[in-house]
Amino acid sequence: MTENGQVAPWDDIYRGVAEGFSGPVPWNIGEPQPEIARLIAEDRFRSDVLDAGCGHAETSLHLAAQGYTVVGLDLSPTAIAAARAAATERRLTTASFEVADICSFTGFDGRFATIVDSTLFHSLPVDGRGNYLSSVARAAAPGASYFVLAFAKGAFPEGQGPNPVTDDELREAVAEYWTVDDLRPAFVHALLGERDAAMWQRDEKGRSMLPAWLLSAHRG
Repeated sequence: MTENGQVAPWDDIYRGVAEGFSGPVPWNIGEPQPEIARLIAEDRFRSDVLDAGCGHAETSLHLAAQGYTVVGLDLSPTAIAAARAAATERRLTTASFEVADICSFTGFDGRFATIVDSTLFHSLPVDGRGNYLSSVARAAAPGASYFVLAFAKGAFPEGQGPNPVTDDELREAVAEYWTVDDLRPAFVHALLGERDAAMWQRDEKGRSMLPAWLLSAHRG
């Protein structure tokens, strides 16, 4: 989905017209990723929350339903339109969404007590990670929490898929801007076709479970 220095055509992907994407995106499972939902249930989130690369924004919508104030940012106008429509339909007034480049957005300096990256990090060009981390760190309030769920190296055959990471790669990149508290193996749950799904174990809802890392950090 991305080359080292090239941004994927995200709006085409969300519209279902990009090569290899003829229907709904597989990471939109209709609810937050279970790893992220578990953190929310453990009261690890505080308002205001930035949902970085929010996509259809199920994480934002879930948080807003619990009373959190959330801002979702995404490069895709199609994804943001879907998120806004869902928030209106569910009467969630504490969630707002904007089209923005997560690697260079401005206007939120020092605002967010929690920043969540649910399957964004591995979607960035490798040489764009520093700009992204700098941007979200600038938007963080003192003491803010930062959570990242990203595909692990080996989740896809070499040369296919996005830019997955080793645990050391993820830790070293984030540690330049944040204090890393925890990094552990995790899963990204996805709705894959039968052929692709056969490669992975499945959860109780039949969704494929792809290897990932879950990182927790804080801003000093």
